[in-house]
Amino acid sequence: MNLKVIVGLLKETWKEWQEDKASRLAAALAYYTAFSIAPLFVIAIAIAAFVFGEEAAQGQIFGQLQGLVGTEAAKSIQALIVSSSKPTEGTIATLISIALLFFGASNVFTQLQDALNTIWEVAPKPGRGVKGIIKDRILSFGMVLGIGFLLLVSLILSTVLAGLGKYLGYVMPGLPFLSSILNFFLSFGVITLLFALIFKFLPDVKITWGDVGIGAVITALLFTIGKSLIGLYLGNSSVGSTYGAAGSFVVLLLWVNYSAQIILFGAEFTQVYANKYGSQIVPTKNAVPITEEARAQQGIPRLKDLETSANQDKRSQRATVENSVPQPSNLQPKRHPAAVVLAGLIGLYQGITSLAGTKGRKKNRLR
Repeated sequence: MNLKVIVGLLKETWKEWQEDKASRLAAALAYYTAFSIAPLFVIAIAIAAFVFGEEAAQGQIFGQLQGLVGTEAAKSIQALIVSSSKPTEGTIATLISIALLFFGASNVFTQLQDALNTIWEVAPKPGRGVKGIIKDRILSFGMVLGIGFLLLVSLILSTVLAGLGKYLGYVMPGLPFLSSILNFFLSFGVITLLFALIFKFLPDVKITWGDVGIGAVITALLFTIGKSLIGLYLGNSSVGSTYGAAGSFVVLLLWVNYSAQIILFGAEFTQVYANKYGSQIVPTKNAVPITEEARAQQGIPRLKDLETSANQDKRSQRATVENSVPQPSNLQPKRHPAAVVLAGLIGLYQGITSLAGTKGRKKNRLR
C-alpha cells in the first residue's frame, strides 16, 4: 500500500465521515459511555481481582486512567467506581444490583453497535422482536466480559514485563528502556485486538479478519496518538477548573468524546478499505442494507444527492422566474411566412378592387 493509496483512502474516509455525520454518533456514544464507565470498570476490576486482588487491580487501573485523563478526572472515576461497588444487603438486592451493573455496562456497546451499523450502512431486520433485543444484549455482555479478560491479560503481562525490566536492570544496566518499549507494544497489541473484536463481532455485517486486522491497526495507531495528544491537552489546560465542582466530569466527558471520534473514524476507514480493496462488507442474515431513501429519512443523505437536489432547486427557481415575467401586450404572435404572403395578396386584391370601383363611380357621375 503506497502513499497515494493511503491518501486516497483517507480522503474517502473523510467524505464518508461527513456523510454519516459520525461526529454526532460519537457524541451520543460519549454520552452513553460517561454513564456506563463506572459499572464497566467495576466488572473489569472484579475480573482482574481474581488474580491480583482487588486493591492491586484498582491501583493498576487507576494508574492507567491517571495517565490518560489526569489526576482529577481519575479521582472522579474512582469515586464513581467506589459508589457503584458498595455491597448491598440481601440476596435479591445483590442479584438486582449485579443485573443493573451488567445492563449499565452494556449500554455503551449497544450504542456502539448502532453507530457501526450506520457507518457500515446496515440495519437490523424489522420485526426482530424481543428475541433480537435479547441477542444484542447478550452480545454486549460478552463484549463487557471480553474487555475484562483483555484487561486481566494486559495486567498479567505488564507485571511480567515489570519484573523482567527490574531483572534486566540488575543484569544489564544499560538496557532499562527495553521494558518500557515492550510495555508500549504490549499495550498497542491489546488495543488492536480489542478494536479487531469490536469490528468483527459487534456490527451486523460479515467482514474478514484481514480487513478487520488492517482497520484495527490503523484505529489503534490513531487512538494511541490521539490519546497522548488529548492527555497532553487536558493536563496543560484549565478546562476542569472552569466548571468548578463538575470539572472532573467535564474533563472525563471531553476525553471520552475525543476517543469516540477517533474510534469511529477508524471504523469508517475500515469500511472504506474493506469495500474498496478488501472482501466487501455484506449484512448478516439478521440485517438488511440501508437504502438511499432510508439514509435521507435518517438525516444522513449522500453529498452527491444533496448537490443534485440543490441543482434541481436552482433550475426550478429559474424556470419559475422566467414564467413569471410579463409579456408585452403589443407583441403579436409569430405567423407562418405563407400566411403572411397570402394575407398580403388578399390585401392587394381588395385594394385593386376598391380602386376599380371608385373609378367606375366617378365615370358614371361624369356622364
